[in-house]
Amino acid sequence: MCMVIFAPLFAIFAFATCGGYSGQLRVRVDCENKPDSNLSINIDFAYPFRLNQVYVDVPTCKGRSQERLFLVGDFSSSAEFFVTIAVFAFLYSLLATVVYIFFQNMYRENNRGPFIDFIVTVVFSFMWLVSSSAWAKGLSDVKVATDPEEVILLISACKVQTNKCSSVYGPIWSGLNTSVVFGYLNFVLWAGNIWFVFKETGWHKGGAARYPTSAPEKQAAAFNQQSYNQGTFDQSGGGFSGSGDLGQTEYSQVGTYTSSGPTSY
Repeated sequence: MCMVIFAPLFAIFAFATCGGYSGQLRVRVDCENKPDSNLSINIDFAYPFRLNQVYVDVPTCKGRSQERLFLVGDFSSSAEFFVTIAVFAFLYSLLATVVYIFFQNMYRENNRGPFIDFIVTVVFSFMWLVSSSAWAKGLSDVKVATDPEEVILLISACKVQTNKCSSVYGPIWSGLNTSVVFGYLNFVLWAGNIWFVFKETGWHKGGAARYPTSAPEKQAAAFNQQSYNQGTFDQSGGGFSGSGDLGQTEYSQVGTYTSSGPTSY
């Protein structure tokens, strides 16, 4: 039940906080010649974080000329991988919810449904771990590449000591940090669901039927006890018959003694 409720929600939060992100940083270039300065240089970037395609025109502090500045790095692979896993996990969660609710009999038929569900759950657990780790590393690199202090180092005018460059503000990272947290939460959720899906497969039921052997042992013990009781009754009957034979033998012996006694005398 937890899987049905939380898996789609966590997947939505994961790809929404990452795929819907857009950030901005601002720097200022204060040239020695004040008219050439630009005190508000805005640099915008967004998902999928191909920063090497993000550019802005900055002053050179040499008259009115400007240069085009490109950021450094392409971090789209890890970001797109993370969002792709989140989208597919969301779609599969919806599909699994529909099957659990409306097609329960078909799901359990021939054990095919639980088996497929188990394999997919294991795969998504692994993919969540890999994609979340990759995106956490990619986010760390994005933070470095968009640090205003690092961007200032790319501006040629800022390399001249007579010009003054500084950062006004940097990007806000709360949304992307949340996406990484939800990525690992999805991994915990899917990994924890492996055991519950495994219990639905025939592997778990087969193991439970294979190891407990107390019932056959009880049947064998009852059969042996019954055989023993029958043998005891037969022996008792044989003893009774033996007692009868003994009495007959004694009677015969007495008769013989009585008849032979006077003859001998």
